[in-house]
Amino acid sequence: MIRPDPLPLPEIAAIGMTTKDIEAYNEFGDGADGSEELYERMSLVVDRGQEPMRLDKFLVARIENASRNKVQQAIESGRVLINGKQVQSNHRIKPGEEIVVYSDKEVQGEEIVPEEMPLNIEYEDDDILIINKPVGLVVHPASGNPSGTLINGVAWHLLLQNSDLNADVLPRFGLVHRIDKNTSGLMVLAKTEKAVSSLAKEFFDHTVHRQYIALVWGDVAEDSGTVNAHIGRHQRFRKIFDAYPDGEHGKEAITHYKVLERFGYVTMVQCELETGRTHQIRVHMKHIGHPLFSDELYGGDKIVKGTVFSKYKQFVENCFAICPRHALHAKTIGFIHPRTRKEVRFDSEIPQDMEQLIEKWRNYVKVKNII
Repeated sequence: MIRPDPLPLPEIAAIGMTTKDIEAYNEFGDGADGSEELYERMSLVVDRGQEPMRLDKFLVARIENASRNKVQQAIESGRVLINGKQVQSNHRIKPGEEIVVYSDKEVQGEEIVPEEMPLNIEYEDDDILIINKPVGLVVHPASGNPSGTLINGVAWHLLLQNSDLNADVLPRFGLVHRIDKNTSGLMVLAKTEKAVSSLAKEFFDHTVHRQYIALVWGDVAEDSGTVNAHIGRHQRFRKIFDAYPDGEHGKEAITHYKVLERFGYVTMVQCELETGRTHQIRVHMKHIGHPLFSDELYGGDKIVKGTVFSKYKQFVENCFAICPRHALHAKTIGFIHPRTRKEVRFDSEIPQDMEQLIEKWRNYVKVKNII
């Protein structure tokens, strides 16, 4: 098979990136594939003594490393708002106006090589792609994973849709969030810059509906609850993250959970994300004493609850063999469609490995009568 030529990474809202932003992006563990929202929001208020000035010229002066061309692109695609409204590049700023700039954290300079691969596409239109990502697939090329990622497959898919196109005019697409390599489930990708802008704002405003199904160790005491603890890189082990309930490190992170079914030594829970931080559910559930089943990074790959009997140990080992990854699936995603402005919601089935794992625990409970 002859591969198409490498494609430059789409320049989607790449204004205002600082060295610190780039370093943070490159520090992701898990194959540079964290479950984090891939955008930033900058807000500023025009000073009282500011003289009237074109908006694009003003932003170039105020944002580090921003070029006038990129600023104008951001304004035209709706990623710059004045008092909550879209304006033109020639808008003359006035004292007291609030300017909000949305920009993503994609690092420029990587090359995307379109690669043929099966994609489980749940939905597609001119603006968005909804993909059900399988376990083991890294979302984006990075150090250690230069190819064979979801984005390589999406690039191939878009070229097939537009056989008359060449690499230079490939439709733009972009990530507004991503999920871990060994987490399965639904992701939304934007196919236009305006869709990127719209979805990024929804993620920032916490209006995107994201539900996950997880199997965690232990009998969760409350039927429902909320974990509110900052998440940041671990102080000693830099490839994992930790929860900081006092907020002295990391970024704000909020996870709502609800018990779906109890199996004595493990519990099936539904987690709803209010924020999107790297490894958020995995870190938060460990923080409250319930690491995800089979999660090797956060202590779930050993027996956390249960008996000392050899038969139980063998049972758990068999469970690990059925689901040799953290038991987490992104089941549902919902948001306001960028073009129609109507609410859309997509749901997916729990994958086979987790289904088998849950059924095995369900049968164990019945036989042992432990709850």
